[in-house]
Amino acid sequence: MCFRGGTPNRHYVCLPCRSSFKKRGVRASRCPRCGGGLIDAGQDLAVPKRSDTAGWRTLTALLNAGVTFHSGCCDGPGWRPRTPREVRERLAAAAGTGVPLNVALTTVDIDELRSGHTAR
Repeated sequence: MCFRGGTPNRHYVCLPCRSSFKKRGVRASRCPRCGGGLIDAGQDLAVPKRSDTAGWRTLTALLNAGVTFHSGCCDGPGWRPRTPREVRERLAAAAGTGVPLNVALTTVDIDELRSGHTAR
């Protein structure tokens, strides 16, 4: 049995504002800054600084593809790209293979994507 200690707070992200808010146990639906919708990004998100354009571009690509930072157990949510270059490499490698975007963006090995056979 796995017990994960720590906070049950989740990060809710507003991509246009580059803002994140931690909420406990309640689904936040609207950004307090702009009134836009918030995305439940999970408890393991390391939010980039508002001035980190590359970090927010990467986070936007991940969240728009359906990749979140919810962990299943003690080992965290798994590998995620940290730069726009890593996102581009995985999208290019997966192009034409039929691999879903959320799987392509969470696969560490690019050669595995190029073959179209992921371990998932």
